[in-house]
Amino acid sequence: MLPKPLRFLWGDLSGEEFKKFGFLSVIFFFIIGSYWLLRPLKDGIFASVVGLDWQPWAKIISVIVMIPLVFLYSKLVDLVEKHKLFYVICSLYGTGFLILAYLLTHPTIGLANEVASSSRILGWFSYIMIESMGSIIVALFWSFVASSTDPASAKRGFALIISGAQLGSILGPTIDRYAEHLGLPMLTVIAAIGVFIVPILIMFFMASSSSVSTAAVEKDKPKTGMFEGLKLLVTRPYLLGVFAIATFYEVIGTIMDYQMKVLAKQAYPTKEAFTAFLGLFGQSANILALVMALLGTSYLMRRFGLTFCLLTFPIAVGLVVSYVYINPMLWTVFASMIIVKGLSYALNNPSKEMMYIPTSKDVKFKTKSWIDMFGARSAKAAGSGVNGAFAASAEALMLYGTLIALGLVGVWIVAALFVGKSFNKLTKENRIIE
Repeated sequence: MLPKPLRFLWGDLSGEEFKKFGFLSVIFFFIIGSYWLLRPLKDGIFASVVGLDWQPWAKIISVIVMIPLVFLYSKLVDLVEKHKLFYVICSLYGTGFLILAYLLTHPTIGLANEVASSSRILGWFSYIMIESMGSIIVALFWSFVASSTDPASAKRGFALIISGAQLGSILGPTIDRYAEHLGLPMLTVIAAIGVFIVPILIMFFMASSSSVSTAAVEKDKPKTGMFEGLKLLVTRPYLLGVFAIATFYEVIGTIMDYQMKVLAKQAYPTKEAFTAFLGLFGQSANILALVMALLGTSYLMRRFGLTFCLLTFPIAVGLVVSYVYINPMLWTVFASMIIVKGLSYALNNPSKEMMYIPTSKDVKFKTKSWIDMFGARSAKAAGSGVNGAFAASAEALMLYGTLIALGLVGVWIVAALFVGKSFNKLTKENRIIE
């Protein structure tokens, strides 16, 4: 049994659970650390090579790119053992980032050419690759975790996983703070190394863990094809509710994020200073999320249950959106985004991942890929559409963006109530959605 201070943080985790979730926490540390190192780079590179005005289009194009990627991922789920998906996907992305780092040093197509243009393919390529990496590898990780975890154990252990992730998400932007000294290509190389470490850790995890042994069961099940995940999504009300919870925030967050970046670009015009500002934002948001993950996530889940956690986040988002509308200044948006991001990472993300526990393997890997990859990208594209529609008028963007956001919050709250009650019923009756 854990010492008393640790039991307060994570409940009565057994020694085997602590080993399992601790190992998973280290794996997620490298996934999220690499992604958060790349995330400010994504905007810094794109703003310098293509131009920040084109960012809404980059988000929309990323949705189109995600469609074939989701189908390919669904096909790989049928062909490759789940842990081996990490070997394939991380190797591809790690190699891709090394190639990107090299291209960034090219005198013509790289960063040395300071003339931003929408025709420069490298900016689009880097943006879409980093966006897709954040969707695919994170979704794969949580599918992998949910396939070997029961609800009671998840309430105790998911906070430990999130704590490791937040340490990584603090380290990544912290490294970005030295962008002016290291340069963007070297930062990209560091991120690639982090991605390559993930499959190595998965290999050790599989060798040491006795709680992940689903391969035999999966081999006996018939393959369901690439469209099964989409079919389940549109025919199961529970999964539609999960879709709403997982994606509505992305619409709202995209609108607020764009507002902050436009204001920040005016205050920090160079690519290095702009990247450093985004690094500061990442540090601040993730430090708050780490504190919440350590002190609040597991306790709130164990004490108040999933429904409470699912409802807390949209209510908080609604309050923050209203406050930003009243006082739309850079540091107001900055502080509001930190609060929202902190709640998202520490409370909403582990809560929404728990929703997949009472579901079948096809839901965990195939339907979840549609929600986390295509759904999240589509939501960001919708938010970008709002930004594009009202970009000419800051007042119009604030007014209509706020109205749209608050309308989504209302539907979001209804979905959270439905999914929370359904989850409790499924776990009580020991049933799954399939």
